[in-house]
Amino acid sequence: MEDAPNGIAAAKERIDALRREVARVYIGSPRALELMIVCLLARGHVLLEGVPGVAKTTLVKAFAVALGCSAKRIQFTPDLMPADITGSYVLQPREGTFAMRPGPVFANVVLADEINRAPAKTQSALLEAMQERQVTVEGDRFELPSPFLVLATQNPIDLEGTYPLPEAQIDRFMVRVPMGYPSARDEVSMLRAFGVSPPAARAVLTAEGVLALQALAAAVHVEDDLLEYAVAITAFTRSHPRVALGASPRASLALVQASKAMALTAGRAFVTPDDIQGLAPSVLAHRLVLGLDSDQDSRARQQVVDEALSKLSYRRAARPVSP
Repeated sequence: MEDAPNGIAAAKERIDALRREVARVYIGSPRALELMIVCLLARGHVLLEGVPGVAKTTLVKAFAVALGCSAKRIQFTPDLMPADITGSYVLQPREGTFAMRPGPVFANVVLADEINRAPAKTQSALLEAMQERQVTVEGDRFELPSPFLVLATQNPIDLEGTYPLPEAQIDRFMVRVPMGYPSARDEVSMLRAFGVSPPAARAVLTAEGVLALQALAAAVHVEDDLLEYAVAITAFTRSHPRVALGASPRASLALVQASKAMALTAGRAFVTPDDIQGLAPSVLAHRLVLGLDSDQDSRARQQVVDEALSKLSYRRAARPVSP
């Protein structure tokens, strides 16, 4: 059995290999990929926001292939039904019985493309799956495969024919990843790479390998001072005068879990204040509901989290020295 330092070092090598493989296919800001890796290790889900044509689907497909896990895609449309996601019982004519036909949610990686195109009834089919890793069909419970990761995309600009995600759904996503336009250099590199034949991602991990990395991330050490710091940040959002609904305890848990995963990607067995501060905007901002007199856009929510980070400084508590 590997000791902790060797285990962390080996995990970092596997994570770096995953990062390099996806970067062969996806050309753009490394921040989006970094947050997806963090969510994967922390057993969370990702909401990718960006206008059409910024390679959201390309990134997700390359990521799924590189993981070496099963992947399914659900194209959300206004006529999509919950059974189209979870599956349903169908009649077997020969046997004269009904058998469960699993839906596309039964995969390690589920791409929910343009999730806000479907009505709330259909979106709710993912709530149980994302939180409890199971689905219930006709009163019967079915476990989802492990690992399980939902990567959802949505266009924040086009509002015609869309249904805003309810707060309960938004709260299920560990991070929101805004994807803007690539830099001029990245766009030129993209044209050069895709001009002849687009590169294809290769599997560098397996489902078992992902589970092992998730177990290592869960074991990363967090000092009590940092737990209190994370709670102080989320509590700040609940008492802010511009916020009608602040970050929930689930947000505090997500912030700590994501910070542990971030530490693992950096090759550390412990969390630092920088991990929490760097992830707080991505983990907390999309969960806030601002008051009616405030702008309901992502920048306004981001400002609340930035204010919390600027006003709440981390202070390590003094501890008695052992004799």
